Amino acid sequence: MDAPTLDEIRNWPATVPVPDAAKAIRCSKSHLYELIKRGEAPVKVLPLGRRYVVVTASLVRLLEAA
Repeated sequence: MDAPTLDEIRNWPATVPVPDAAKAIRCSKSHLYELIKRGEAPVKVLPLGRRYVVVTASLVRLLEAA
């Protein structure tokens, strides 16, 4: 699957699963999980029980700056 467009991402829900965010920033989900673990994720991440979700607005800001 190709990476989603910025317009598509703007229409996503307020938060998305890490694998979806990884596709949006064109990296593997394992790499994004590693960045999250190290506290170096380029997007805002919220813990949700035993998993994480990514704030869509932070994805939009990151991609607009690219």
